[in-house]
Amino acid sequence: MSTQVLTDLIGVGLRSPHHQDFIEQLPSVGWLEIHSENFFNRHTPQYQQLMTIMEHYPISCHGIGLSLGSADPINLEHVKQLKQLIEVVNPIMVSDHLSWSSIDGQYFNDLLPLPYTEQALDLFCQKVVQVQDLLNRQLLIENPSSYLSFAHSVIPEWEFLTTVQQRTGCGLLLDLNNIYVNSFNHQFDCQTYLNAINPETVKEIHLAGFTVKHFPQGEIWIDTHNQPVSEPVWQLYRQWVEQHGKHFPTLIEWDADLPPLERLLAEAAKADVILKREHHHEICCKERSSPHPTILRQDTAISR
Repeated sequence: MSTQVLTDLIGVGLRSPHHQDFIEQLPSVGWLEIHSENFFNRHTPQYQQLMTIMEHYPISCHGIGLSLGSADPINLEHVKQLKQLIEVVNPIMVSDHLSWSSIDGQYFNDLLPLPYTEQALDLFCQKVVQVQDLLNRQLLIENPSSYLSFAHSVIPEWEFLTTVQQRTGCGLLLDLNNIYVNSFNHQFDCQTYLNAINPETVKEIHLAGFTVKHFPQGEIWIDTHNQPVSEPVWQLYRQWVEQHGKHFPTLIEWDADLPPLERLLAEAAKADVILKREHHHEICCKERSSPHPTILRQDTAISR
């Protein structure tokens, strides 16, 4: 197991095959993300393991079941269970997606895209406000990956997302892999998307891998979370961090074909290097611009 000490801002997904590794080895990582719905049932071994793990790591609750984009009313029982989990875990962040996954009370095993219309925007904002009021805390909304679009959409996704934030006061969970995947699937420029995002509203960043699928009609990129982060996505991350000069909680997502934990932590270490490099650059710039530069002792560690 690697002994590298990672910045507090770098996290990884906590998945069942790695639970025992975290309990026994206590690897260095800033925080862990759980999929909220997997821990609604308190009477499981996984829940008991989480209770042990959370004694050592901050936890983020990432949901897939609020179905905020559905025409259905909010599932109050689902929100109740989420709130009970939040009360136990005291998570540093709570998030869900710009998507829908249910209709007429029937749930689908997928996060489905919205038509980007004024009507859908109004409905989504109403749902976010309602859930935030019920939970009595800010919700982070993640930009989705998608593989189809609606002919009657009239609002670019980045404008839809930023308007949701402005109207509801939610935070944004910026998934750079989803932006990269969608830029190919829907033929837009990643920088156009990122330039529309106010960095002050971004409370978390996701990095993940994707898979290219080939069909007779052409290829499609799928956000599979079963690969290392691709180099173009790392480059988007470097550009974002360098451009905005602040540090963002960053998660490495790897949900399928799970590697050994050490491999996952090696991915996290790459993000850590990028953040530390930018932090060092900020300090150097401040010292050069100061009339009385601070002299750091050789043995003084740079603050995380």
